[in-house]
Amino acid sequence: ILPAISLDGVLHLDIITRSWTATEFEKYIDLLLDVMNPWPQRNSVLVMDNASVHHFEGLRDIVEAR
Repeated sequence: ILPAISLDGVLHLDIITRSWTATEFEKYIDLLLDVMNPWPQRNSVLVMDNASVHHFEGLRDIVEAR
């Protein structure tokens, strides 16, 4: 279970029955960014821990392009 939580509640949620891969996480981020807003609006800050799946080539570019 991977939820994206804001002060307003759950923004996006995905459930898979195996370990996350970078490809799956990239798809998750794409869907999450669809419901997020540009800075400095509400729901505009993305915070992740240091999980290895959060470190894939191009993640920063994907986020900043939105």
